[in-house]
Amino acid sequence: MSFKNFTELAESRYSVRSFSDKKVPKEDIEKIIHAGMIAPTGCNNQPQRIIVVNSEEGLAKIKECTRCHFDAPLVFIISYNKDECWKRPYDGKLSGDIDASIVTTQMMLQAYELGIGSCWVMHYRPEVLKEKFSLPDNLESTALLVMGYPSEKANPAPAHEKSKPEADIVKWE
Repeated sequence: MSFKNFTELAESRYSVRSFSDKKVPKEDIEKIIHAGMIAPTGCNNQPQRIIVVNSEEGLAKIKECTRCHFDAPLVFIISYNKDECWKRPYDGKLSGDIDASIVTTQMMLQAYELGIGSCWVMHYRPEVLKEKFSLPDNLESTALLVMGYPSEKANPAPAHEKSKPEADIVKWE
C-alpha cells in the first residue's frame, strides 16, 4: 500500500476480524518483526519478547486461549521480560506494558503498510497462554496480534471513524 503521509496510514487502518486463508510470506513476517525490534523502549532496555505463531499446532493453542483469534493464519504473542524493564524510581512502575504496546503498534502499522490486516487482542486467558506456550514467570504477556490478509468480508467496525471531541481528550495549559 502507498500512503502520502502517516496520518493517511493511521486513519485508514482498521482492526481486521475476518481473514483469508492466504499465508503471510516469511519475508513480510520478518519486516513486521523488525518494526517491533526497533521500537523505542524505556532506556532502550528492549524487554519485549515476540513469539511468532503460524503453525497449525501453534494456532490450535491460540484457539484454546481466546475466542478472538478470528481464524487468523498468523499470531504474534507480545510479552515483556519483567527483569529487563526500566523501573520508574519514584514509585517502582515498570515500563513493560508501555514498551510492549509501542512494539505492538509499530508491528501493526508495518503490517498494514504491507497490505496485511491485524487486530490487537487483549481478550485472552493469560494463564492458559502461559501454560500452552511454556512462558516463564518473568515474561508478562501483553497482547495477541492476530494477523493476515483481510477476507472479502472484512470491513471496519461501525465505530471505526468515531472519535471523542478534542476537548474531551486534550487539555492545553
